Amino acid sequence: MTDDKSDKQYHGKSKSDIDIAAYIDQSLLKTEITAAEVKKLCRDAATYHFKAVFVNPSYIRLCTGLLKDSDVRIGSVAGFPLGATTAEVKIFEAKTGENEGADEIDMVANIGAVKSGDYRRVADEIAGVRKALSHQTILKVILECSLLSRQEKIEAATIAADNGADFVKTSTGMFGQATIEDVALLYETVGARISVKASGGIKTLPQALAMIEVGASRIGTSSGVQIVKAQKNYR
Repeated sequence: MTDDKSDKQYHGKSKSDIDIAAYIDQSLLKTEITAAEVKKLCRDAATYHFKAVFVNPSYIRLCTGLLKDSDVRIGSVAGFPLGATTAEVKIFEAKTGENEGADEIDMVANIGAVKSGDYRRVADEIAGVRKALSHQTILKVILECSLLSRQEKIEAATIAADNGADFVKTSTGMFGQATIEDVALLYETVGARISVKASGGIKTLPQALAMIEVGASRIGTSSGVQIVKAQKNYR
C-alpha cells in the first residue's frame, strides 16, 4: 500500500512549509525521449529529491542503475496512453516493469469500458494487474478525467479503490489537464481509502500547491525542476 497517506493535504501549514519535491513524480513519457534525456531526468531527481521518476518501460533498467544509491522511486506505465489494449497486455506490461525494477506502475484504465458502463471489465482489469504485482509495488490507475462525466469519475475511482489500487490519477496528460475540481472529487470519493495523483498540465508552483490543498498526494509533471526552484525562491 502507499506510504503517502500523511501527505494528502497541507491544511494548517504555510506554503513555504511544504517540501514540494517530495510530492513530485517527474515524468518523461513522450515517444521521442532519448537515453540522454532520461539520464538528465535521473540526475535532476537525485539532486532535487523528487519522490519518483516515471519513464517508458524500455528505460526502467537505465533508471535503476542511475538511481540505485538514491531514495528516488522508479515508476513506469501499463496500457499507456490509451488504456484500450487488453487486460492481458496490461498485466504483462505491469509485471515486466516490476521485474525490470519499477517500484510503481501507473496503468491506464479502459476508458471506453467506463463510458460503456462495462464496469465489470474495468474492475477485472484493475484486479488482474494488482494480483500480478507484489504488495510492495504501488499501483496507480489513470482515469483520464477530462473524458469522463462526473458520475463516471465517481464510478471509476470507486472501482479502482475496490480492486486494490493505491492511487487514482487524473490523467495521462495526453488528452486533457488536471483540474482542481477533479482532484477534489476524487479525494472526496476515495480519499479515505486510497491516494490521489494529479497529473496533466501542471507546470507551476501555484498549480501544484492548489492540487495538494484539495487532496493530491502526488504531482505528475515534467516541470519539477522549475517548480522546486520556484519554491526555493518563494522561501
